[in-house]
Amino acid sequence: MKSQEPPSAGRWYGTAFRVRYQETDRMGVVYHANYLSWFESGRTEMFRRLGLTYRSMEEMGVLLPVTAADLQYKAPARYDDLVAVFARITVCSALRVGYEYEVRRIGSGEAQAESVQEFPHFPAPLSREELPGELLVAGTTSHVWVNGEWKPVRLDRALPELYQAIQGALGEEGGK
Repeated sequence: MKSQEPPSAGRWYGTAFRVRYQETDRMGVVYHANYLSWFESGRTEMFRRLGLTYRSMEEMGVLLPVTAADLQYKAPARYDDLVAVFARITVCSALRVGYEYEVRRIGSGEAQAESVQEFPHFPAPLSREELPGELLVAGTTSHVWVNGEWKPVRLDRALPELYQAIQGALGEEGGK
């Protein structure tokens, strides 16, 4: 079956936080592997904004493991920078889900101390042109639907109500 691009493929969801000291290396920049963890935070929060949670999907008996990841590093994030992770779904089918991410610096140092309290989540799905800040890292991940035994499943057959809920949430956002 050919993958379909959901109607909301152009919509980005963001969450902001401060870079913690333990996320940096001896050079004073964020260690490269930490961006994968940040990607996970971005997609988790995106699903939450769509009215779903990974926990509820797991309780229904499906998992969504990563099958591929790609990152392009543009500029380093540093300790105490205010960064935002933006995520969007690019492919959503009964077999797999693909995400795209952008990590952006919103501010640095104490001058932006209040901003993270004001914007832990951005108010609405955004277009790429609306994404604020300096692009630090861009990337993608691919995932497949599996059951509790790690066997691939077609979500539309295994859990049609969940498949329809995801497609419905994406369709609603696409109409905005």
